[in-house]
Amino acid sequence: MKLRSLLLGAAGLAIGVTGVVEAKKAYAADLFFPVMVYRTGAYAPSGIPIANAARDYFALLNKRDGGIEGHKIVTEECETKYNTKIGVECYEKLKNKNGGALVVSPYSTGLTYQLIPKAPVDKTVILSMGYGRTAAADGRVFPWVFNFPSTYWSQASAFVAYVGQQEGGLANLKGKHIAHVHHNSAYGKEANPTLDALSKKFGFKLTKLAVDHPGQEQKATWLQIRRKRPDWVFMSGWGVMNQVAIKEAATIGFPMERFVGNWWSGSDADVIPAGDNSIGYKSTNMHAAGSSFPLFGDIVKHVYGGDKAKAKANNVGEVLYNRMILNSVFATEAVRDAIKANGGKKPSGDQIRAAFEGLQIDDARLAKLGLKGFTNSVSVSCLSHEGKNPGVFVQQWDGSKWKLVTGFIPAMSDVVRPLVEKAAAAYAKENNITPRKC
Repeated sequence: MKLRSLLLGAAGLAIGVTGVVEAKKAYAADLFFPVMVYRTGAYAPSGIPIANAARDYFALLNKRDGGIEGHKIVTEECETKYNTKIGVECYEKLKNKNGGALVVSPYSTGLTYQLIPKAPVDKTVILSMGYGRTAAADGRVFPWVFNFPSTYWSQASAFVAYVGQQEGGLANLKGKHIAHVHHNSAYGKEANPTLDALSKKFGFKLTKLAVDHPGQEQKATWLQIRRKRPDWVFMSGWGVMNQVAIKEAATIGFPMERFVGNWWSGSDADVIPAGDNSIGYKSTNMHAAGSSFPLFGDIVKHVYGGDKAKAKANNVGEVLYNRMILNSVFATEAVRDAIKANGGKKPSGDQIRAAFEGLQIDDARLAKLGLKGFTNSVSVSCLSHEGKNPGVFVQQWDGSKWKLVTGFIPAMSDVVRPLVEKAAAAYAKENNITPRKC
């Protein structure tokens, strides 16, 4: 396992092309954000942009702002290879360093599952933004876990809503056939309960096709799709699985405009390997792609010294880079709120958790952050750690870039929330948890 300490914003040796600074000793104990990465292994094409974005955003805050409210940020990367066991080892190594981890973003559903019972013991917030255990949206049972701005179940319901729009109304879903091609893991299976419920509600046929790790062999899966001829394919994939699926779909002639990946199946690395065959492929998203927002200009200026080519080489503006920028914004803005509430002093784990439960990022705050129009507003509460406005956008690949082709599509919360509460109640019973009152 590769473990590297980074000190952001202090004098030291510049690493690579990014202008991030490195030193042998980190700050004693100010604001510590551990960073779980997978720059190596089968999922590296997806993991590298995510890791680069975390590095760059923390560097930006240190260089441009001097940290958060006068407190310097310290980070340390730990290479997980997207392996749950290694990820748990990384968490245990990092959780008490530099005064203690403030927020942990596992960037793995399997790892998130393992960290959920540790969070209340260690008093460390787990931010699993758009992944992890969907039931954690119920803050009464999962006070230390946050999965806003939307969950896998809400995403699946918004996908079905989108299909209904394309078919001329939800009533027209009756008799249609949707296939769910999914990674054969806890992550890949997360959407299935919602799709099952919506299949019964709207009368469409659902076929679930699991793809084993890492997903490089899918011919049998796509031969089934060619034989079963579904009207739509929804994919919950990750890493190399996505690019292989798009190539196989093209091979059997499945129409790309009816092939929709989830928000972990719609990155640049997923579509570029298939060349022109990927044109028309769609995926959900929770934010915009591209680097036209003022925040990205600040990253180019302060982190890359104005070198746009070096910024592009480090994935600035790509979908998964932007995803981690949003994740980092949410984490640091919650910590900012906690510092302010604590009179400018470094907050405790309980104070950070409280700040997450009161996090409000409206359009005005997004604009101040340099992200006007980048994503929807966020409003988190004790009751809903998913926030009050779950849903998706749909984007489409045109051969050179991703373009949003819909406005915001709300989740079917009337279907999803009861499922969340039922699953959370079952988890509470199984683990002898008394749900708190909100």
